[in-house]
Amino acid sequence: MLDKVHAHILDELRINARTDTIFIIASILINFTTLAINSAISGTASGGNILIMFCFVLLTIVVCIVSEIGLIRGRQASAKLIKGLIEIYRDNGVEKYYDTTLLGHYKLKYNLFMLVILVTGIIAIIVPFIALSL
Repeated sequence: MLDKVHAHILDELRINARTDTIFIIASILINFTTLAINSAISGTASGGNILIMFCFVLLTIVVCIVSEIGLIRGRQASAKLIKGLIEIYRDNGVEKYYDTTLLGHYKLKYNLFMLVILVTGIIAIIVPFIALSL
C-alpha cells in the first residue's frame, strides 16, 4: 500500500507541475500578445482603438490574476505533497536521501515565476499607452 501512496503523491506532483507550466506559458503568451496588439493599435489612435486596447488590458489583468492565484495554490499543494513524501521517507528511514532545503528552492522558483508574470503583465499594459502618448 505504501508504494501506491508514494506513486500517487509523485503523480500529483507531476500534474501540479504541468498545471503550473500551463499557467506560466499561457500568461506570458497573453502578455506578449497584448503588448504586440496594443502597441500596433497605439500607432493609429482613435476612440474605437483605445476601447480595444482597454479590452486587452482587462484580459491581461484577468489572466495575470488567475495565473498568480493558480501558482500560489500550486506552491501550497507542492509543499504539502513534498512534506508528505518526507514523512514517508522519515517513517521508512530513508529521509537522508531527500534534502529538505529543496522546499526553499521550490518557494523561490514559484516566486520568480510569479514575478515574471507580474512584470510582463505590467509591461504589456504600460508600454502601449506610453507609445500612445508620444
